[in-house]
Amino acid sequence: MCDHEDHDHGAHGHDHSHDHEDKSAHFSLYLKINLTQLECLNESEEGAGKKVFKAWDERLDRERYVESDADPELLFNIPFTGNVKLKSIALLGGENDSHPRVMKLFKNIPNMSLDQTSKEADQTFELPQSYTDVLQLPAKIARFSNINCLSIFFPECYGGEITKVYYIGLTGDFMQAQRQEVLITNYELAANPADHKQKLNNMSGHMIS
Repeated sequence: MCDHEDHDHGAHGHDHSHDHEDKSAHFSLYLKINLTQLECLNESEEGAGKKVFKAWDERLDRERYVESDADPELLFNIPFTGNVKLKSIALLGGENDSHPRVMKLFKNIPNMSLDQTSKEADQTFELPQSYTDVLQLPAKIARFSNINCLSIFFPECYGGEITKVYYIGLTGDFMQAQRQEVLITNYELAANPADHKQKLNNMSGHMIS
């Protein structure tokens, strides 16, 4: 499935070299993920969920993947280091029955729990069973135009007990959070004790004279 927001035509496996470069640039949003805070609930191996967010050129690397634990459910909580306008998601699922059947997106629910996934999703995809090439799925941009956290939920796979994912790629626009600038401004507005003391001394000198 092609992401119509992008300008390249590489979704069908006939990329030219400049198309590869465009893809690498478009799917660089993973660099804006706060990996230390990223969660993957029900992963069979701790920390494995973080490994599927990688460069476009490494999307077919099958050495790094995540599998669900006791049942097919997998929930990723993905915090960004700023604000994001999400445009599309790319996915490479597991082989045969381990490939995800459904993908649900939720926005701005930090540390979302599996119990919360019963609420209505912001967008739901029925996924074809394709594990030889990456699926590219367009997001509803108007709905994901200003997010700082994205949750991706895979509730089921194609009949197996374990869901497997090799790659998740994200495209969109990134805006740096303004928090740092606000802190700097507040710091500049805060009284400097040394300056305050100097002003008091000056005032005292004027009062004496």
